[in-house]
Amino acid sequence: MASKEDIRRNRRLYRRALTPGQIAVAGEAIARHGSSWASSVTSGTPSSFAVYVGVAFEPPTMPLLEALHEAGHEVLLPVCEPERQLSWVYWTPSTVFTRSAYAPIDEPTGERLDSSVVASTAGIFMPATAVDRDGNRIGQGGGYYDRLLQGLDASGRRPPTIAVVYDDDLLPSGSIPAEAFDRPVREVLTPSGVVVLDNAAEPV
Repeated sequence: MASKEDIRRNRRLYRRALTPGQIAVAGEAIARHGSSWASSVTSGTPSSFAVYVGVAFEPPTMPLLEALHEAGHEVLLPVCEPERQLSWVYWTPSTVFTRSAYAPIDEPTGERLDSSVVASTAGIFMPATAVDRDGNRIGQGGGYYDRLLQGLDASGRRPPTIAVVYDDDLLPSGSIPAEAFDRPVREVLTPSGVVVLDNAAEPV
């Protein structure tokens, strides 16, 4: 089994080889399928979702944010805080972004809410570099989302959670080494659609 860092490196090389056209098409498809997933978990009722902005060679999520907003949903975006914690800001198309103090990304400005606000959302769209069919996920290596999910799982209030990747980032079962602090996901959003991971372990 390859190490997490080897898998992360290989997936980044794959993503860097995608053309701007391929990335744009993927973003539109992710928005379309992600909006359908959001409608399915809310029965079409406007609600709120925790999302993120895909940067660099990540699957683009700005079309998804815009689609959720147009459907009447509220959108929460993360802000990196000390000790690998996240706070959250409500996003609209007029939201201003500034450079993060803790990560090489731009983050939304506005009132910061602690992660307890995520427990009341209808769902979480979360970043991933790769996911295997057991639900094991590799992020960027910071551990922010593992800490978020650990807290939500401990409270018994984790909303439906879906990891966003390119189609080829969904790997066979047993591809990703699982560690005690890793939090599995049960669904994956790709440009081809939503994949339910029947092999995924229930969150503990």
